[in-house]
Amino acid sequence: MINHSVNPLDLFRSLYRNRQLLWQMTKREVVGRYRGSVLGLFWSFFNPIFMLAIYTFVFSIVFQAKWGQSHSESKTEFAIILFAGLIVFNLFAEVTNRAPGLILGNVSYVKKIVFPLEILPVVAAGSALFHGVISVFVLLAFHGFVNHAIPVTALLLPAVLLPLLVLIIGGGWLLASIGVFLRDVGQTIGLLTTALMFLSPIFFPASALPEQIRTYLFLNPLTFIIEQTREILIFGNLPNWYGLGGHLLINTVFAWIGLYWFQKTRKGFADVL
Repeated sequence: MINHSVNPLDLFRSLYRNRQLLWQMTKREVVGRYRGSVLGLFWSFFNPIFMLAIYTFVFSIVFQAKWGQSHSESKTEFAIILFAGLIVFNLFAEVTNRAPGLILGNVSYVKKIVFPLEILPVVAAGSALFHGVISVFVLLAFHGFVNHAIPVTALLLPAVLLPLLVLIIGGGWLLASIGVFLRDVGQTIGLLTTALMFLSPIFFPASALPEQIRTYLFLNPLTFIIEQTREILIFGNLPNWYGLGGHLLINTVFAWIGLYWFQKTRKGFADVL
């Protein structure tokens, strides 16, 4: 019987050993999304450009929305800040919503004893990250065009997103396993992520809430990352390094729990499928 290790070092060895497979599967995920379309990968650029244009028109022109207590005369400020929050949320939601079906959608891999099933959530995260990076480029290009400057702190985005990536990969392992044994979890997660979108400071600043409620908002794992992403991409401020370190530590523990559950339950996948 094969021993599926829960040691994080063994996981990193597996990812390194299967790096070519990981790259090819991630590439296939990205390209496969647009296979058969005339514009192909151009859609990965067109979609965020189109959505940013819609947000700008609706919130800045139609509603003339302002962000919090901002007195800025910029008509695009609200749309840019909103779009930055949605980039973080979409990265989280894409992997989380897909996770329960990762094993169910790759039954043939379960039958292959030597196939590293643990890379499937990493592949999903890689595909989502690709589209997230495209959205970031679109945001920065628009921000630079409107405000004639791009904050140099935008270079710190990988450090800000690292805790989030650890969280979604850990959640991917957990949900991918649970989805095999409990098929309803896919529908439930879709509802929960939709609710989470409105419970995150995407359409409103955290400062807009009363202080006694604001504390609970930061129990949402996306709140801090969304706020820090805006700080570096839009406002040009340095991130809260202590906060990022704390989130990384907590999310790493959660990811290990997800990996532990996945490795301990995967021997039962074939029996259920």
